[in-house]
Amino acid sequence: MGNPITCVSLQYFSFFRLRIAAYQEMIVPLPCTAIAAILFRRYLLMALSSCLFWNMFGLTAAMDSKPNILLFLADDLGIGDIGCYGNDSIRTPNIDRLAREGVKLTQHIAAASLCTPSRAAFLTGRYPIRSGMASSNRYRALQWNAGSGGLPANETTFARLLQQQGYTTGLIGKWHQGVNCESFSDHCHHPLNHGFDYFYGMPFTLLNNCQENKHPELDVALQAKLWLCSQIIILAAVTLAAGKLIGLISIRWKIIACFTLGGGLFFISWYSSYGFVQYWNCILMRNHDVTEQPMRLERTASLMLKEAVSFIRRNRHGPFLLFVSFLHVHTPLFTMVKFLGKSRHGLYGDNVEEMDWMVGKILDLLDKEGLKNHTFTYFASDHGGHLEARDRSAQLGGWNGIYKGGKGMGGWEGGIRVPGVFRWPGVLPAGTVIDEPTSLMDIYPTVVHLAGGILPQDRVIDGRNLVPLLRGRAQKSEHEFLFHYCGSYLHAVRWHQKDSGAIWKAHYVTPVFHPPGAGACYGKGICPCFGEGVTHHDPPLLFDLSRDPSETKPLSADTEPLFDTVIRKIGRAIEEHRRTLSPVPEQLSLYNVVWKPWLQPCCGTFPFCWCDKEGDSTQSL
Repeated sequence: MGNPITCVSLQYFSFFRLRIAAYQEMIVPLPCTAIAAILFRRYLLMALSSCLFWNMFGLTAAMDSKPNILLFLADDLGIGDIGCYGNDSIRTPNIDRLAREGVKLTQHIAAASLCTPSRAAFLTGRYPIRSGMASSNRYRALQWNAGSGGLPANETTFARLLQQQGYTTGLIGKWHQGVNCESFSDHCHHPLNHGFDYFYGMPFTLLNNCQENKHPELDVALQAKLWLCSQIIILAAVTLAAGKLIGLISIRWKIIACFTLGGGLFFISWYSSYGFVQYWNCILMRNHDVTEQPMRLERTASLMLKEAVSFIRRNRHGPFLLFVSFLHVHTPLFTMVKFLGKSRHGLYGDNVEEMDWMVGKILDLLDKEGLKNHTFTYFASDHGGHLEARDRSAQLGGWNGIYKGGKGMGGWEGGIRVPGVFRWPGVLPAGTVIDEPTSLMDIYPTVVHLAGGILPQDRVIDGRNLVPLLRGRAQKSEHEFLFHYCGSYLHAVRWHQKDSGAIWKAHYVTPVFHPPGAGACYGKGICPCFGEGVTHHDPPLLFDLSRDPSETKPLSADTEPLFDTVIRKIGRAIEEHRRTLSPVPEQLSLYNVVWKPWLQPCCGTFPFCWCDKEGDSTQSL
């Protein structure tokens, strides 16, 4: 189908050509003044037609050229935390501006309710179980920079495809998709090995361990057990030695020495990792080089903003892809002084408002550089807010609005329904709200389409191109079914029944809240995916989200005439979906997530890893 703007241009051009021909026929022996007048009109019409043609051509070229692509992804942000989704206690004017000037999605769904798998799906357009980034054990996210798991090298990210289309690609902020495989310098999982030309940020994720005087967050239960075992070994060694000295126990000193040595090695084996989390995990990198180890959180936000601004300025002649992957609003919520105490929602609100300010600074730069109308901009969160994040009575996690559940819950809406905002002035209709099921995985085919690329043909791509929906050329989402995993366990399935408008959702597994009825797993820190911490439902819990978005009233065969039909339809979809899955190595296996000292990124000579190469580079901000 031809470009409509080009067709209009040709029609106008043909019209003026006929008019000019008519004037040519009128030129017969006439007085000089008449001939001059006719010639004047002729050339005037030619000038007007040329201007119109070139204006039309310019608009057509702008539509057909490759836009810059700017992707904002927040960490742990709840859908109810920003103004354009109904929050009136946290100020987010810049994110709200994006929604006002663009398109807002109300059913934007993450492919997983935890960082590592959700981001893997975002980058690849595929359910994380297809890439091995879904876990069958309790470790559902990468635990260490020095683990060997991560996004496999054979996965093709959208950055790789855009790079092939001539884009300069950059990632600023959080990665959390692994670093190394076999040595500290192979960088097999690193962003630069996945299509990004430039990386500045945190290869891991923020943790309470990254800030002094905070309760440790990484594997707290296991650390407590290891420390208890160490204490028992120490006590046993002291008891044996004392018994030997006073003659109560007949045992050789060699045995006591070996026992003590074994206990010491046991202590060193686990404390060398968990005792130095701040040095091993809380680091900043520029490309392959470590620049801060450990990070100085008081200036991290300024550094990220400075790097994003610098990237846009360096590549303003485009086309560029910039993925701004915020460390906000993951705990420990370290916030610049000028934002502390400014919101009406405590430290969490301060952190959200700081992130919004950063968004505003980058949007202002687009305006200043004349890039606003030529940049496709997107804002979302990787999953829902973390309800269990608390410090005594203070809530440190996000608010998921009317939706049940939160981060870590594979099926409930609060863990997977996230903000989704797009802006491209002159192309996407401003002030539009779309109430159709979409996925973070859809960004993959969408940006590849905008860049003029071709999707990989050798694998299943679960995302769908959103451009027709965003531009109003399609009224319905291309998604019929969406599958909601918790790790590698299928917890729920959504069916978009397009002919009726119903959105059915069947829950096969749900977490057991702790304490009962609390709406979250406060006693565990995060809800489990399997075992005694979940409830299996047969028949499944069924909701119609179009009538009950809060999932408060499960339907049954007695209350819903279509109950059996819907359950059968979803069951067949699950069977078809599982036939598309192929066995792949599990990147989050126990072996892959454990700390391996030979894989540790280090800016010195291991284990002496500390440096600060940033100096006072943020003073201008």
